[in-house]
Amino acid sequence: MLDKSRAQRIFGLALPIMGGMVSQNILNIVDTAMVSRLENSDAALAAVGLASFAVFMCQSAVLGLATGVQASASRRKGEGRLEETALFLNTALLVLIVVAPLMSLVLVELAPVIFNALIDDSQVVELGVPYFEIRLVGILFVGANFAFRGYWNAVDMARLYMRTIIIMHIANIFLNYVFIFGNFGAPPMGVAGAGLASLLSVILGTCVYVVLGLKHAAPHGFLHRRPHFSEVKTLVKLSLPNSIQQVFFSAGFLATYWIIGQVGTAELAAANVLLNLTMLAILPGLGFGLTSATLVGQALGRGDSSDARRWGFDVTKIAAIIMTTICLPMVFIPDRVIDTFYVLDPDTLNLALWPMRIAGITIVFDAFGMVLMQSLLGAGDTRRVMMVSICNQWVLFLPVAYLIGPVLGYGLVEIWIVQAMYRGFQAFIFSKFWLGDSWSTIRI
Repeated sequence: MLDKSRAQRIFGLALPIMGGMVSQNILNIVDTAMVSRLENSDAALAAVGLASFAVFMCQSAVLGLATGVQASASRRKGEGRLEETALFLNTALLVLIVVAPLMSLVLVELAPVIFNALIDDSQVVELGVPYFEIRLVGILFVGANFAFRGYWNAVDMARLYMRTIIIMHIANIFLNYVFIFGNFGAPPMGVAGAGLASLLSVILGTCVYVVLGLKHAAPHGFLHRRPHFSEVKTLVKLSLPNSIQQVFFSAGFLATYWIIGQVGTAELAAANVLLNLTMLAILPGLGFGLTSATLVGQALGRGDSSDARRWGFDVTKIAAIIMTTICLPMVFIPDRVIDTFYVLDPDTLNLALWPMRIAGITIVFDAFGMVLMQSLLGAGDTRRVMMVSICNQWVLFLPVAYLIGPVLGYGLVEIWIVQAMYRGFQAFIFSKFWLGDSWSTIRI
């Protein structure tokens, strides 16, 4: 049983993180919901969906820095070294300033080639490439926002992260209204306008984070000195496996889009809706996972590995109950859930119904898998997490999904069943790891 004080501690950390995580996914949902009201909505939805995951793949190389920042800052907080908790945030920002602009420059040049390789539909390519190029400009700012997120979560100040995310997405909704449809004197840009709104919102978020950092993190070392080489080395050691995992994970999502695109454009449009709504549903699980990573890191900093193990399982129990409850509408009234956000062609809507039911039924697998994966990352066990994630996705799921879809001619329902099985197997492996002891001896 979970005692009251531990439950209060979990919810006190998790609720702000969950609010921020749910709000964060609204960026893609707002983009897709608004472009679904344009003419030829299937092509617009497919373009935004494919481009969004292509952007995520390109950004993912720097997103692992957040894991390194959170693991190191939470460990030092547990050790009582509060004045050092922001030093790895400084290191992450320095790495981003050096690496991210060059990444953006190269990827923007390659954007048409990348997009044409992903789909043959000329209309989807025409709509998607400008959106893709605009979003790629923001890699530096997205990486910085994730690094700040890792820091705020690690030092029990997730409320600052949540507030900033809410500001970003209020701005994104307004800017989408301005640039997609050409309001307040702006030209109607359609899908490209959604990309510009997202970019400006992310830049605004970075500016807010820097101001908050100067106010709240300065006593803990924020921007007070340049990073030492040892800190860069430690951050890279913690972050690189997770960055590689993120690249492969996002590339796997992109490959899933490509596989579904071989089945049909309507199926791709339906899949975009499904993935966005499913990700919205599982983001509370990721919020609980980040909470667990903080609690595990702080417990290990105190030298209490048994308490760290208990935190992982306690958070998992709560996440499983809450996520299953949240997803009941996906099981029983999937059409109403979709209609709340999207205007779909009736045939496209029908394609999405049963896959959404399957996602709702199997969400408990994601609760276990996501919380325990983040718990392992919080302990610094990034290499094993990377290997399991990459092998399950690329060796098991994607080949079977390709066989089921384009080769054998089955549809979204069968592909979603395969995906649910893969996620369940991954959750089982992470549970076995957490029952072991090797993660508890990792030094940061």
